[in-house]
Amino acid sequence: MAKVNARLLKEVKNLRRTLEEHNYAYYVLDDPRVPDAEYDRLLRRLQEIEQAHPELVTPDSPTQRVGTTKLGAFAEVRHGRPMLSLDNVFDDEELAGFERRVTERLEASGVSPETVQYWAEPKLDGAAVSLRYEKGVLVAGATRGDGTTGEDITHNVRTIRAIPMRLRGAAVPDVLDVRGEIFMPKKGFEELNRQAAERGEKTFVNPRNAAAGSLRQLDPRLTAERPLDIFFYGVGEIAGWPKEPTKHQEILERLKELGLRTCPDAKLVVGIPGCLAYYTNIGRKRTELPYEIDGVVYKVDDLDWQRRLGFVSRAPRWAVAHKFPAQEELTVVRDVEFQVGRTGALTPVARLEPVFVGGVTVSNATLHNMDELQRKDVRVGDTVIIRRAGDVVPEIVKVVPERRPADARIVSLPSKCPVCGSEVKREEGEAVARCVGGLFCAAQRKEALRHFASRLAMNIEGLGEKLIDQLVDADLVHTPADLYDLTVDQLASLERMGDKSAQKRVGSLEKSKVTTLPRFLYALGIRDVGEATALALANDFASLATLIEADESRLELVPDVGPVVASRVSSFFRERHNRDVIDKLLSHGITWPALERIARKVSPVTGKTIVITGTLSTISREDAKARLLELGAKVASAVSSRTDIVIVGDNPGGKRDKAVALGIEIWSEEQIKQLLLDRYT
Repeated sequence: MAKVNARLLKEVKNLRRTLEEHNYAYYVLDDPRVPDAEYDRLLRRLQEIEQAHPELVTPDSPTQRVGTTKLGAFAEVRHGRPMLSLDNVFDDEELAGFERRVTERLEASGVSPETVQYWAEPKLDGAAVSLRYEKGVLVAGATRGDGTTGEDITHNVRTIRAIPMRLRGAAVPDVLDVRGEIFMPKKGFEELNRQAAERGEKTFVNPRNAAAGSLRQLDPRLTAERPLDIFFYGVGEIAGWPKEPTKHQEILERLKELGLRTCPDAKLVVGIPGCLAYYTNIGRKRTELPYEIDGVVYKVDDLDWQRRLGFVSRAPRWAVAHKFPAQEELTVVRDVEFQVGRTGALTPVARLEPVFVGGVTVSNATLHNMDELQRKDVRVGDTVIIRRAGDVVPEIVKVVPERRPADARIVSLPSKCPVCGSEVKREEGEAVARCVGGLFCAAQRKEALRHFASRLAMNIEGLGEKLIDQLVDADLVHTPADLYDLTVDQLASLERMGDKSAQKRVGSLEKSKVTTLPRFLYALGIRDVGEATALALANDFASLATLIEADESRLELVPDVGPVVASRVSSFFRERHNRDVIDKLLSHGITWPALERIARKVSPVTGKTIVITGTLSTISREDAKARLLELGAKVASAVSSRTDIVIVGDNPGGKRDKAVALGIEIWSEEQIKQLLLDRYT
């Protein structure tokens, strides 16, 4: 064995300290100091030294995060102090009852608070754990278990980089039993399931199950491969704490100083009004958070008051969980029907036994396409887990196979369109099957008309879904051009449509005739041509006639237009009936201004990726988006490192916070208003 010299010992010490500093900056401060490649280089160097000198390896070395020994089973661990559960409240009245009990008990103990301050934090949907540090070194990790006894998962928690092997700072307790929630971030969960699906393996139902399953792997190397994270929220046993804290918030501040990550979305609130405001704000931001939550937790901040309030059974009297409406529930598939969209795509839709989930009663859920339906093996009669998150369309997560009845019916793709009876075809390599009926199909006709009239297309006010259904069912409209042939008398003859309303609709149709070329192209409903592509085509060609005559090779020269889109555009304009509809629309007087001003003049947002968050008071978000696109910007829905500008309105939610964290330029509504005034006046 090679002799270890002083220089090598010093290098090992420096490497370990540097790696832990980088871990602290990355996980606790959310402020990475070096690229991943540099971190990996430092770690590899430490691994090389330790491999050459095994006697230098210590349990808290950053290299020991990947376990090498497979466990035979999990040993039991008895918690020094019980890991308590929380009582739940589900509405404002129950929350008010919680505070009433808090104040009454405090008054009975000799304290008469004017107001109660609470530490409010998201209720993470993960796995609760207890970690034990002795002299600052991680020595044990355990699951919550039944609250008194858990399972020893020390080998697995060592693999999680957000968990420090050694606490930092000078004020390290002799013993610290710290409690936290291990979770799997949404992006990591999606990537884990994507990789599993590619390998043909079983996917996880949700991030909570993925996190819990990852912690209970007998082989720590498997845990090390999972994208796990942690937030610490409290303490159990403590010995040798330099100064006794008086507030719960102070405990969390000290944990952060020790290198233990706490939730950045937690805050101090005052009374029930503060709790409810926090609950509402977090609920609004819920879908934007990088992790799953199922409610919020309120804890009396004063530690002396916590002691006075005490516990009941296995829950503290000084804390409560305010749960969101359930996002997942069980229900039964009563039938599967196929809806036909604007491009003829057949989408299987499950008709469900109505169930209350995510704050609403759900009776339908999309199954996306036949591949998805078959992968999940959904059959009529199955009991399924349904999920609804925020405004996302409800979806079936998985089937509960043990509840499948003997007469469950397998769902097959229809050979004929359920609306018009035309043939259904599925192109090679595509997941979507389509009706070939085109505008002959009433369903496609209705969807095409809805798209044509939508705000970002021709923006025909008052031409809603129900009116379009009536027009098609009455055989008054077959193509978008027919809309402009409608008379006041025809419209007035429809159900719930008087003369005054009919006159308004005709006026809206007349008003819509003055538009822009990008809006007109988007309104035509060419497959794969969204707002940005329509703008790119309009800016590149500037003339509809020139665009119509362009071949695929010419179309591919347009930015963001590839071979597939070029083929779709070329095929659309080659169809005689599409050209006839366009000619008829133009004959009705649809016009747009010349594009020179927009096409040739570069604006301050040209080429920039912009995200709009919050409510704009002087312009709708749809109109702002449309005008930004016309000025050459790209408008995205999520903030990322590629975002250039975030426009912030009222109640912006988490997107603004993420923009600040990433150092992205933030514009006020006044700034975007001024830009649009400068360009459009």
